[in-house]
Amino acid sequence: MFRTLGSEDLFTRRCILVNGPVIVGAGPSGLAVGAGLKNQGVPFIVLERANCIASLWQKRTYDRLKLHLPKQFCQLPNFPFPEDFPEYPTKYQFINYLESYAKHFDINPHFNETVQSAKYDEIFGLWRVKTISTDGPIPVEVEYICRWLVVATGENAEKVVPEFEGLQDFGGHVTHACDYKSGQIYSGERVLVVGCGNSGMEVSLDLCNHSAKPSMVVRSSVHVLPREVFGKSTFELAVSMMKWLPLRLVDQILLILARLVLGNIEKYGLKRPCIGPLELKNTAGKTPVLDIGALQKIRSGEIKIVPGIQKFSRGRVELVNGETLEIDSVILATGYRSNVPSWLKENEFFSNDGIPKNPFPTGWKGKAGLYAVGFTRRGLSGASLDAISVAHDIAKSWKEETKQKKKSIAARHRRCISHF
Repeated sequence: MFRTLGSEDLFTRRCILVNGPVIVGAGPSGLAVGAGLKNQGVPFIVLERANCIASLWQKRTYDRLKLHLPKQFCQLPNFPFPEDFPEYPTKYQFINYLESYAKHFDINPHFNETVQSAKYDEIFGLWRVKTISTDGPIPVEVEYICRWLVVATGENAEKVVPEFEGLQDFGGHVTHACDYKSGQIYSGERVLVVGCGNSGMEVSLDLCNHSAKPSMVVRSSVHVLPREVFGKSTFELAVSMMKWLPLRLVDQILLILARLVLGNIEKYGLKRPCIGPLELKNTAGKTPVLDIGALQKIRSGEIKIVPGIQKFSRGRVELVNGETLEIDSVILATGYRSNVPSWLKENEFFSNDGIPKNPFPTGWKGKAGLYAVGFTRRGLSGASLDAISVAHDIAKSWKEETKQKKKSIAARHRRCISHF
């Protein structure tokens, strides 16, 4: 009837009561929330499945990556970029900035700790967050009990790998863009890049710069904008115009400017969507491509634009237009998705695709102490705004509850004294 507990049972399971929130994810979003809480004097724990902060930036980005937007739109709350950083910092500079941020605010995540499940206990009014920690010689199951839970794993937690007929028979090298580092190993190869977003464009450009021969699959329409217009950031220009003009008018102006700077891109196989770039970003989360040189390679034919994929076979791919290409490698620039549905046992706040149901700017707060940061589809600036709201809201509740606890303890202390 009763099972005897061995030493393994006793030493591989722990339960920890957290006097504050648990933050899941040590990327920019989680760090920003932690910094806000630290400034308010609220204790917290940050859980991170990788062995470092900002694992997406450190482990799953290519070498040539730079921030697509000017640094003033990418800095986290209360900590500007160093003045000597360029307008578009490299990924290494951004990682250095994030590490300095964590050190400045004394944020020390629990690394190598993967959340298995998080569920709200309605009886006790607390969250139960179960993890597996692999930081020691043997895995340890840990359960955190907390009043507040902050989901900061973001929109890009897991890579998206579509299924293609015959890909298993292709025989060449197949990799996702998250594992791509440099085009150096592809020199002289015919490479099929699947996807035409910012990653697909930059990977194709990098392949060209390393003497590879990329063909880029464009399955649907895409907005391509110049990164700068007349020496000014396109994004900064859009932000300035949106202070005075309606979004759709700003979209129309951006498309006119793009036509003036880039010319007619549709003749190269890049069809623009019917919806403007900003409206499409807000409604569907589809980010416009900011051109940093790929378009010039497309014009020259160094990057070949091809339609969708019909199927793969040994050493080749058949396209939907009947054309067949002989290729050596495939790079899947097919994006990322949220992994929240795999571990958060809740279906009111988050949708099935792991994004809060309420759009920005009200998508940061759920019920029963549940919060979300980094799901705004507005990049680092959107995540920072949400982080400020979340930290302020939790700090207000935490201080009120702490005050009530102190009053309760003081009252019990007075009653105890009155008996003597």
